[in-house]
Amino acid sequence: MPGPGVGFEYPVKEVSWLKRDILLFAQSIGCTADELHFLYELHPNFSVFPTYPIVLRRALAFKQNTQDVVDFYAAEKAVAIPGVPVFDPARVVDGQRHIQFLKPLPTTSAGKRFEARTKVLGVYDKGRPGTVLETQTELVDAGSGDVYTRATTSSFFVGQGNWGGPKGAATQNFAPPKDRKPDAVFEIQTTPETPLLYRLNGDYNPLHATPEPGRKMGFGGVIIHGLFSFNWACHGLLRHFGASDPANMREYQARFASPVRGGDKLAASAWRTGSFDGEWEEVRFEVRVNGVKVCLSNGRAFMKCVGPEKGKSKSPTAASFIRPTRPQDAPQTFVSALQLKYASEVTADQRPIATQKQVIISGKVAEEVGFDKIRRKLAQLSELQIVILDGSRIAYASLPDGQDAEQPIGHICPKVTELDLSHNLLERFETVVDICSELGSLRSLRVNGNRFQNVLEDSKLQSADEVFKGVGELAVDETTLEWHEICHIASKFPSLRTLYSSANQLSRLSPIPPASFASTLVSVRLEFNDFTSLADIAALAAIPSLRNLHLKRNRISAITSSPSDKAPVFTSNLQYIDVSYNQVASWSFVDSLPLSFPGLTALRFSHNPIYENAELDSPDPASSRDNKGSKTDEAYMLLVARLPALQTLNFSAVTPADRADAEMFYLSRIARQLAAVPEADEHTVLSRHRRWAELCELYGEPSVIRHAEVNPNFLEGRLIDVQFYLSTTSQDTSHTPQDLARRDAKIPKSFDLYTVKAIAGKLFGLPPLKLRLIWETGEWDPVAGFDDEAGGSSEEEELEEERERAEEKTNSAPPAEKKGGRWVKREVELKDGPRHFGYCVDGLEVKIRAEMR
Repeated sequence: MPGPGVGFEYPVKEVSWLKRDILLFAQSIGCTADELHFLYELHPNFSVFPTYPIVLRRALAFKQNTQDVVDFYAAEKAVAIPGVPVFDPARVVDGQRHIQFLKPLPTTSAGKRFEARTKVLGVYDKGRPGTVLETQTELVDAGSGDVYTRATTSSFFVGQGNWGGPKGAATQNFAPPKDRKPDAVFEIQTTPETPLLYRLNGDYNPLHATPEPGRKMGFGGVIIHGLFSFNWACHGLLRHFGASDPANMREYQARFASPVRGGDKLAASAWRTGSFDGEWEEVRFEVRVNGVKVCLSNGRAFMKCVGPEKGKSKSPTAASFIRPTRPQDAPQTFVSALQLKYASEVTADQRPIATQKQVIISGKVAEEVGFDKIRRKLAQLSELQIVILDGSRIAYASLPDGQDAEQPIGHICPKVTELDLSHNLLERFETVVDICSELGSLRSLRVNGNRFQNVLEDSKLQSADEVFKGVGELAVDETTLEWHEICHIASKFPSLRTLYSSANQLSRLSPIPPASFASTLVSVRLEFNDFTSLADIAALAAIPSLRNLHLKRNRISAITSSPSDKAPVFTSNLQYIDVSYNQVASWSFVDSLPLSFPGLTALRFSHNPIYENAELDSPDPASSRDNKGSKTDEAYMLLVARLPALQTLNFSAVTPADRADAEMFYLSRIARQLAAVPEADEHTVLSRHRRWAELCELYGEPSVIRHAEVNPNFLEGRLIDVQFYLSTTSQDTSHTPQDLARRDAKIPKSFDLYTVKAIAGKLFGLPPLKLRLIWETGEWDPVAGFDDEAGGSSEEEELEEERERAEEKTNSAPPAEKKGGRWVKREVELKDGPRHFGYCVDGLEVKIRAEMR
């Protein structure tokens, strides 16, 4: 029989984290500057330290999605476990932790929905010392169901035992070897500030900040989080045995044996046991306080140990993947990189095609196919038009003086039109100028991911207008250049039409100085930056030629970020904008788009929070998560209706039929909103819908039926005002037109549908069994065409890029026709039966159409 509370599941907690949370955690547990993959978000191998999810139960589950501090005690009291006493959260400490790393955690939760799912494994009464609560928490991707980590936690409620619960089974111990010295020893000197830093990870227990709780619990004052020692020790093991690679840690555990005070010195001793589970070796360890008392016992990890086998002598660099004697790859010139990539595999037997003897079979020339043929074609450097030298360690245009001269670049590859020099070792833009000065046919240049220095003082760049005169496309993504530096580079491209400046951590654009590109630039891509409002990019309004603006995956949520900001107004030439994957949650933002973009005809708006709540007046856009598909469809219709000039939305052409359906749907939603407020407050509702009067003139003003609040205990609260009318399509000819007029009746909710039909038959003088009753709800429903995704999918990024390019070329052309009729008025037939009338209709006023069978 399971013990009390066993199997109880806590409410699922949605959790999230930012890259900043990951950086803070790594810093707080002692990661050092030679481990930049834990401490620098732009490192190519930026990773989450593996034990970060251990804070889920003690931190993120309280923190959830907020970046502010939380009330620790209130969070602990939030859920009571049935069948066990309510324990005092002010007197709880960690007992033991065990965590399994099942899947690498992404560096941010953005784009996914993660949940912490916790259940009780046991509650054990240890008598006078206290009670142990054992739980298991899984970190789960709610979308895919993937489990990233599984953690087992023992919490000890001090002095809260003797309640008659089970004692629990004895725990298994993993003592370190006593017959030999440890394979690794590492230590840290803590300070009074150590717990104050670590608590910023989300564990805001006052026990680790102010002395009063610790004194009441017998600790004498503030103590350091047990999880600090736990995570610090794991970092030491990974650093000494696993080359600081998170992939080398499978599982990790330790027991909290005694408290640690700020200023104590921690020393860890670790032993490789030589016992393997597949490729994973068992490592045991313990941590002592000031060299005396054990504070972490029962320490055990399963790791891939990088270095000498157990018992062999160890090198100081045993935990490194890089041999000290191996020289680093040398930087190279543009020409050497070009020849290495495109011509190094062509041998004497693989001569250029023009010099090879043709093979003739039966009078026909045999055509060679395969990779050898492709390599020989590429080896004809003089014919290359597209050159991609991404990550080729290029540092120079040519060899330094005094070394053997190389052939001129212009002689080797004179026909190059597209050049990609991304992610090389270029530090001065003058090197790019030197390379491009010999490429007279160049039209596209990419220098992404390089780290250019002193751009403004670069003398060769100052006079490079002639070098780049024919280049129409420039990409400076991931360079971390400031906006004014990017503008300075772009000013040397007289014919520039497309500028890429994504992932440069830009948060606000400074004014654009006078430059030639201000009259030629057509497309600007500022994706993956840090803009929060359209006012942050107001500087681009000074470019009259701009037609396409890409702002995907920023943090834009408003037109302006402060009352002092002025809403930007772009020229009518700007026709296409992409604000997908941002944080827009307000319809006022959508209504303001035509004011800032008077020429807007094409828009990509998918994957904003507003798509998950298409209601017109919901105060919390994240509150509606059900029926995601229909919410997306409604958002699509409301966007079309609110933007009258829109011709393309999310890569789909808006046809006249689509627009008519969307605008009628919008009208019905406004009418529903008006019906929910008193007539005196109509103006406050209509002030949020600028197109109300225009749409009423086009389609007629919808009926606004207000339902007065009635006490359900009164008779009037149990009567429904029914407006019956006989359909004009009736084939019955025995009645005059006057007989087909409207009939009103008050019908109790408790009447069954047979009785309602009898009342209708009596009102119209017709046989009840020959009537059909249809309730006209006044609402709209989607029909054909709504299986087509309006918002795009993050799994189709490459396809979307293709669509974007096509959109840029065609956004000014009239949209192609699509089938219409995607919305119809919703009607419900009231079929014969014993069901109560009040369960079949909504509200106290309904309209019912009667038809002859």
